[in-house]
Amino acid sequence: MKKYILVSAIFLIYSCSQTEKQEQKNNASVKGVMDSVITRLYEEVEPKAYDSIDDNFILNFLSDNEKSVLATRYQYFKVNVPVTVSLMRHVDQVTVPFWLKESGFIKTNDIVKNEVYEYEVWQKDFNAGWVNLGIPGFDKDRVVYFISVGPKNSTDELKITERYPEKYSLEVFEKGAFTYHDWSDLKITELPKELVGQVLFTTVRGRAREAHVEGAFRKTIFPSSNQPDQIMLTWSGDPSNSMDVQWRCNSTVKDGTVQYWKKNSNDTLSSKAKVSVMEDRMLYNDRYINRFTSNLNHLEADMSYEYRVGSAASKSWSTVRNFKTEAKDSKEFSFIWFGDTHRDPKWAELLNDAHLRHPETSFYSIAGDLVSTGLYRTEWDQFFGYSKDVFSYKPLMPVPGNHDRQDGLGAWMYYQLFSLPENGPEKVDLESTYAFRYGNALLLMIDATQPNEAQTRWIEDQLKNSNATWKFAMFHFPPYNFEEPYLDIQQEWGGLFDTYHVDMVMSGHIHYYMRSKPINNGTVVDSFADGTVYAVSIGTHGNHDDIGEEPYAEKRFKDGQFYQYMTLTDKTLKYTTYNKLGEMVDELLIKK
Repeated sequence: MKKYILVSAIFLIYSCSQTEKQEQKNNASVKGVMDSVITRLYEEVEPKAYDSIDDNFILNFLSDNEKSVLATRYQYFKVNVPVTVSLMRHVDQVTVPFWLKESGFIKTNDIVKNEVYEYEVWQKDFNAGWVNLGIPGFDKDRVVYFISVGPKNSTDELKITERYPEKYSLEVFEKGAFTYHDWSDLKITELPKELVGQVLFTTVRGRAREAHVEGAFRKTIFPSSNQPDQIMLTWSGDPSNSMDVQWRCNSTVKDGTVQYWKKNSNDTLSSKAKVSVMEDRMLYNDRYINRFTSNLNHLEADMSYEYRVGSAASKSWSTVRNFKTEAKDSKEFSFIWFGDTHRDPKWAELLNDAHLRHPETSFYSIAGDLVSTGLYRTEWDQFFGYSKDVFSYKPLMPVPGNHDRQDGLGAWMYYQLFSLPENGPEKVDLESTYAFRYGNALLLMIDATQPNEAQTRWIEDQLKNSNATWKFAMFHFPPYNFEEPYLDIQQEWGGLFDTYHVDMVMSGHIHYYMRSKPINNGTVVDSFADGTVYAVSIGTHGNHDDIGEEPYAEKRFKDGQFYQYMTLTDKTLKYTTYNKLGEMVDELLIKK
């Protein structure tokens, strides 16, 4: 096989003799270049032209140095022997990455397939030393390319070092291997025999976003200002003596304070807020905002407080809101939970109706998929904008769903938005899985998008060490449903729910409504004392024509928007489901 090496001012393919240049390149990154390019683009190009930006436009807009970085710094590593790099490119991607041919890669006649997609194979030989590869493109083909590497001489022992990004594992390229960490069930089904056994570099589909500009620009309909908005309450501590307050302002407001006082009192206290910058690079009318979080502690139990948020320096303050702390050892309270909301304005109407209908509600919860694309701040702006002021009066305690984290890039916007308990399992992201106690109830808020087995011991510890009368678990993926039952969750956690008698599991994801009969060990039982109720609900619209049969189900609806109103006393749980019209469509009473 021939060696193809191109060295030019624009496309720099490194060998081990170019160490000095490689070290200089270490200071450059795709993110750094794209941050700078987008900033310059906002300064020089009118917004009306953003939607027409394509490969030709952006390549003419880039400097030679910027092109060089984008052609060489997306993925790189060192090899100790000469190698052949095979690059698997999705056949349906319209535009070939600009650097691929110019850097010496040759398209072969080989193909690679997984259970869904087909890839063409491009190859290039490299000497021992650095291997540098470029971006997948300026589009956002989520079926991002992946590579395999094999030694030119089959007797050589290949060692791969100093690789970027190093967080994605190296696997063996063979049938049954996975390539995308965010879709690990998608397995390779066909590959050329000469590639079998090579080193497979895994990746995530979210990497397609790193240089995405074609059709990427967005505008929020709820831009920030110097006035506080998106005011929200949560708990990261004890609901009887603490409250967390979060809000946003535009980037001109640098400081934040909560002023609060007991209702009907003139004694005002102040709490400084932590500030963090949130950037959405492709949000052209509101790229940067400041998020503020203040943790109010040492509050009095069962007390009504009034508060406002703002900035003393900017002299911008919100209107006065109020909240009430939990009564100590309370045995009677209510809360409301939703299935998927997907920042749907119709869901927000349902929320505001529920807020007026049940003013005594202590808090709200959402079982994941609060938005549809968790790394687009436009969608979080819609979530808060449509929901209006509800969460500034009653805390919101959510769990993330698969849409709140995106394509293997995590849920960093979710984590920056919500201040939640940091008492989850050690090997799970902070604030993604957590537990809190309210009154006589234990609520396990579990991130089911994280590995199940990493959370099992924590779940058991929480359940067996709790003396709560009522035990609930909320997570996004429903173990029992008509479409794709999550057998792994049934097997991993179902036994714990049986052993320690979780009263109800609350989920979403499937976009329909289902309440089960009591279930123990996968079997319907006669008494709620012996089994767990599994409930699946939906806050946005349904999308099913046929929901099949579920012999374990007590009540089902294939469409509609619902909320569940839960009223607890020391000995009873009253569960009531309301639809968009405010009608009760399902109810259940459990007595201890």
